[in-house]
Amino acid sequence: MQSRDLRTLREYQEHASKTEADGNDTAQRLDRIESEFHAAFDFLSKLPDSVSIFGSTRSLPSSPEYEQARQLAARFVTDKQFAVVTGGGPGIMEAANRGALEAGGISAGLTIELSTGEAVNEYLNQSLRFHYFFARKMALSFAASMYIFFPGGFGTMDEFFELITLVQTRKIERIPIFCIGTSYWQPLRRFMEHYMLHPDGYITEADLGLFTITDDLDLVLECAKYCQVRH
Repeated sequence: MQSRDLRTLREYQEHASKTEADGNDTAQRLDRIESEFHAAFDFLSKLPDSVSIFGSTRSLPSSPEYEQARQLAARFVTDKQFAVVTGGGPGIMEAANRGALEAGGISAGLTIELSTGEAVNEYLNQSLRFHYFFARKMALSFAASMYIFFPGGFGTMDEFFELITLVQTRKIERIPIFCIGTSYWQPLRRFMEHYMLHPDGYITEADLGLFTITDDLDLVLECAKYCQVRH
């Protein structure tokens, strides 16, 4: 076994030992999970029709995608009277919450406790904090009438693929999913075409229609009129 493999094996062994030593009591964890789900459903039931906006925590206010997210969120408030829901962190989430708040609308953040200490942005007028990622992801997708994805990293991809899988498998109804930024998202779609659709058919042609890639914010807002209230 190579030294790199041994190093990786030792890291996993050390992690497993620490996890076992620090593990929480199962009953307490289940109680906390149940509490987070109850709190999430109660929080969401009090919101009007909403849009969930996702994207990188690292996008700076000077970036084009930050300004796009800010403008789009503001227009969702002024043109459609939607609440804007994000993960409540920095980057694209901050931009969307900022746009919604500046437009006088509901700017909601479903924030998460992280060991890295991710900051909560200052543009929230409603918020709910989570310990568990899966409970937070459920809340972000549960009540939204539309999903908007800006460029992002692993977290954005996790949320994107989970949502299109839920629609693909009909665990949730067909809901508009827009990916803003053709230069970022088109290469991912080409990967799906070349390696998932062809040659082995891991997905179908129809699956590629579960989301729309665009730079046209007017198109996104026009489609919002056909959204169905989900709570």
